[in-house]
Order: sequence, then structure tokens, then C-alpha cells
Amino acid sequence: MSPPVLKDTNLFKPITVGSAILQNRLVFAPTTRFRNTEDFVATNLMKKHYEERAENNGGLIIAESNYVSLQGGLYAHGPLIETRRQIEAWKEIVDTVHGKGTVIAMQLVHLGRAADAALLKEHGQAYLAPSAEYFDEDHKEVAKKADNELRAFTSGEVKQIIEHFKQGAINAVKVAGFDFVEIHAAHMYTLSQFIDIASNHRTDEYGGSIENRTKLTLEVVDALIDAVGAEKVGIRISPYAEFQGGSGANSKLMHPIAQYAYLYSELERRGKEGKRLAYVHSVESRMAVGGDAINGPEYSTEWVRQIWKGILIRAGGYLHQPNYEKLIRDVNLDDQWLGVD
Repeated sequence: MSPPVLKDTNLFKPITVGSAILQNRLVFAPTTRFRNTEDFVATNLMKKHYEERAENNGGLIIAESNYVSLQGGLYAHGPLIETRRQIEAWKEIVDTVHGKGTVIAMQLVHLGRAADAALLKEHGQAYLAPSAEYFDEDHKEVAKKADNELRAFTSGEVKQIIEHFKQGAINAVKVAGFDFVEIHAAHMYTLSQFIDIASNHRTDEYGGSIENRTKLTLEVVDALIDAVGAEKVGIRISPYAEFQGGSGANSKLMHPIAQYAYLYSELERRGKEGKRLAYVHSVESRMAVGGDAINGPEYSTEWVRQIWKGILIRAGGYLHQPNYEKLIRDVNLDDQWLGVD
């Protein structure tokens, strides 16, 4: 049997994504590595990391998650893009990647209940989530020992999340020079925690119905469109992830299609109204965060494509599969597809 010929697929065909032209459809996924300074400044080691991956690339690199503010974190040695030093360090990285002819996005994240309560305490920050429910006993124990127990965001604090994402996007695109910002609405960080019925038990405008639980994510999307332009904004979504307490397909409360079809529909509606995002980054069901990316359960995600008609990045262990069968199949489905691993 002849090996697959990737050069005959769409994988190495150029594609226009938002305001950028990619020379191929390979995307480097965000990889958290905790190689920043104690005050959350990117290091030369990080610059080397991205420089190496930009060499002979020409595609898209999505940089590791950056906290949108001190309150939006924290993990030790994670990155921020808030202070002058933090922004300048990232600008050096962006300039280096651009010098190699490669496009780069910054992923922006707010951690919520997934954060380190003790580190938040050190920086004078409260430990907050949509509802005051820990996702595991370890986080609960850390919070109690740090005297920084989890509590729900007030309505005013929810509004601050939007402003923090907005400022982060401005710092990334307009100052540091990133080609895109990617809103992290996946894997049970704050925005995902609001969307998921398992972690959101609020009774105000941000809880209850699917529309209310999705409201914050869409408000962040709209704020970033206004701040830097839709063509500079992407979003990552993981409908099937069970990571950090996510509902997944086995939920007794609500199936992922029911929870997330509304979000994809609202993103598509904005696209039809002239505010189409640069891309939607959708994590395949077989992708097990922090585990085996190959052997997880796989469900059909073609429903996503029936709703969202713009550029779609699909993440899910494509390069680990024999003969790249799913990669070849998916990259040739239509002309608006990018592959990420």
C-alpha cells in the first residue's frame, strides 16, 4: 500500500485567515510550559522556543495562554501581557516570529476556579468562579489553607472580565504586534465555566438558560471586535472536553451539542452581519487534554461545520494517527479548514 501523499492535499495550499495570508494550513497549538519570570514576563528561553517553531513554517503559531490580568490568573511562571515589561518581552517574540515569515496569535485566558488560590492570595487577588463550587478536592484544600476560598463573581466583577480581555487584546495586537488574539473559551477556564451547566448555577443574567450562560463569552467577543477588529479575533471552544470538570458527552445535565450550538450560531450570525471572526478553533472530541490524544472517544463534530461557515481550526492529535487518515480526510473537506495538533 502506498503511503499518503500530503502534498496532494489542501494542507500546503495558502489560505487567507482574517487579515493574514498563511502559506499552509498547519497550526501550532498553544502549549503551556511555565517558562516566564516570577513576575510573569516572557523570557529569552520562550523567544528561542517560538523562533525554532517559526523556522521554515509560514503557517500559524498560537502562543500559550496569557492571563488577561492578575485577577484572571494565576499559575506560577505563567505569562501576562499587562505591564510595559511584559508587553515588550512579547513584542520581541512577535518580531522574531514575523522575521521568519510566520504568523502568530496570542491566546487570552481567564482561569476562574482552575487558578492557584494560594498564588492569587500572594498577589492580593480573590479566588473567583461563576459559582462557588470547586472542581476537585485538591483545589478546595489549597484555597482553605491559603485563606482564599472560592466565591462567585459579583455582577460588577463579571463586567471587569470583559474589560480585562479587551485591554489584553489591545496590548497584544496594537502594541506587541500579534496578528490575532484567540479567546480561550475552552477546557473549563472562566468563559467555559460560565457556559457549562455543571459549573454555572447562577440565577442572574449570566446563569440559567443557554443564552444567559453564553452571554459573557459573546460579550467578550463583541468587546474584542470593537477593540481590534473581527479579522484579528479567534476563539477556542471544546464542546466535548471533560477536563477540569467539564460536562462532556456523558453529561446527565445537557449534551454538548445543545450547550454549544447556540454559541457557534451566534458567531455565525455576527459573521453574516459583517463581523466574521478570523477563525473558530474547535477541539475534536477525541482530544484528551493532559492525556492520550489518540484513544479518547470520538463523536461526530460535523454539526459544527453545518453552523459555522468561516475559517475552522480543528484540534485533535492529527499527526499521531497512522497514515494521517483523519488529517487527509478533514483538510480536504472544504477550503476553509486548518489543521492543528
